[in-house]
Amino acid sequence: MTRLSPALALGGLTSGVFVALALLSLLWTPYDPTQLSIIGRLQPIGVNHWLGTDQLGRDVLSMLMRGAATSLGVAVAAVVLGAVPGIALGLFAAARRGWIDEIVMRGNDVVFAFPALLVAILLTTAFGPGALNAILAIGLFNIPVFARVTRAGALRLWPREYILAARVAGKDSLRISLEHILPNLGGALMVQATTQFALAIVAESALAYLGLGTQAPLPSWGRMLADAQTLTALAPGLAIYPGLAVVLSVLGLNWLGNGLRDLLDPRLAKGV
Repeated sequence: MTRLSPALALGGLTSGVFVALALLSLLWTPYDPTQLSIIGRLQPIGVNHWLGTDQLGRDVLSMLMRGAATSLGVAVAAVVLGAVPGIALGLFAAARRGWIDEIVMRGNDVVFAFPALLVAILLTTAFGPGALNAILAIGLFNIPVFARVTRAGALRLWPREYILAARVAGKDSLRISLEHILPNLGGALMVQATTQFALAIVAESALAYLGLGTQAPLPSWGRMLADAQTLTALAPGLAIYPGLAVVLSVLGLNWLGNGLRDLLDPRLAKGV
């Protein structure tokens, strides 16, 4: 019986809490996170507002909860946008090899040359800031990551005996890739997805902080940090709470990824 690793348990618990808060915020929050109340601005922690209010009188806890939904939603969309074409390209390159493999990999190098932040700036210049542009920028950067991971894993699997048996049975490259290669890469891709998910949360927060991502009045951890940067001396909690949310969510996903890696490949956990 496989023992549940502390990293997997802690990562699953931490990530589960943030996912639960995000889902709950879609149905209920203590207050409307977009409602302004100048009279109630900068209230301290109390019975009515568990984490106080910001400079516009908005409830901080409600904003954190809805910000979780925003950050996780953007991150999930960006990872899916990068994973689907990235995995397809990786499988295609490994199956075809030769000049097709070279074209796919050199195309990935070109995408790698443009970081997500630079792509977001270009998209913002052309179409204006917004969560959709953040998703596109982060997702495009994820495509070569998944393509490289998929290709590397697929190249190790193609010489295996069961793949040769499938080819002898008359299966074409596409069918072999979908029925035999992809299922055996599921573990590695799952671990990579958790890593990219964590990076996407950081990227979304950074873009929102710079004003290139999620726009007001939709709450976002990055926007909360940007709004609080001039109030750190007066109300440090306004910056501490969203900062902790970003740190803990990323740590939880990293723990989850490490736990999944050790569970799926016990040799790595033993340092073999």
